[in-house]
Amino acid sequence: MILEFLSQGPALLLKDEKKVLAVADLHLGIESELDRHGLHFRSRTRERGERVEACIRETGPDLLILLGDLKHGIPFTSRQELREIPEFIDRLRSLVPLCLVPGNHDVGIQQFFHPDEMGAKEGVVIDGAGYVHGHMYPDKSLAGKLIIAGHHHPMVCLRDEVGCALRSPAYLFSPLSEECLGFPLVRGEQERSRVIFMPSFNELTGYDLLRTVKEPFSPLSRCIKAGEAEVLLPDGTFLGPLQALEGYGADQES
Repeated sequence: MILEFLSQGPALLLKDEKKVLAVADLHLGIESELDRHGLHFRSRTRERGERVEACIRETGPDLLILLGDLKHGIPFTSRQELREIPEFIDRLRSLVPLCLVPGNHDVGIQQFFHPDEMGAKEGVVIDGAGYVHGHMYPDKSLAGKLIIAGHHHPMVCLRDEVGCALRSPAYLFSPLSEECLGFPLVRGEQERSRVIFMPSFNELTGYDLLRTVKEPFSPLSRCIKAGEAEVLLPDGTFLGPLQALEGYGADQES
């Protein structure tokens, strides 16, 4: 399996027998929620759609998989979402087959999708890889697979003596503890379960990955093997092992 990182997303292309393009956490409609809290942004749904379309046109995937939290409002669907999501989905559907793995923000999302476009919230296996949103325990069919997950919005922040030298969305890659997840125990290195936490596609969201490791809030983040975890930038550049970043993190949420 070959992985291709698209920094303009951020998005991830997995190539084996099929080409699967994955994006996570679009959080369409977030502007309505921010507006209610006194933070005023114009809608950026169209721009996000154009970025997804650019990734599709560049890679020519057989499938676009949306790793949950396509919408932002919970527990209800906002007027912004009702207005913008149908056109957003129709444009993508005209370019490539779709699969949505629902996330914790996706209450009522099925009204925008065909039944055969909806994956299980516990995850799906496609062409040998597992795909989940990441807020629930993954199905046991994902055991021994490379699991691509959303939900965590990983961001890395490196500081030097004078301030923040680098603040960027990031990928967090780690082996997983099968025992912790309730997966069958494995024998060989090639059968180990691994996870890649994808950065959020929504530019207004991000969460310090070091804080996620220190204060895990999902089954997957509680079950990573942090001592073996690695961090990559949106273009796939290897930033280093997680342990090497411990002295540089800043527990900040945005």
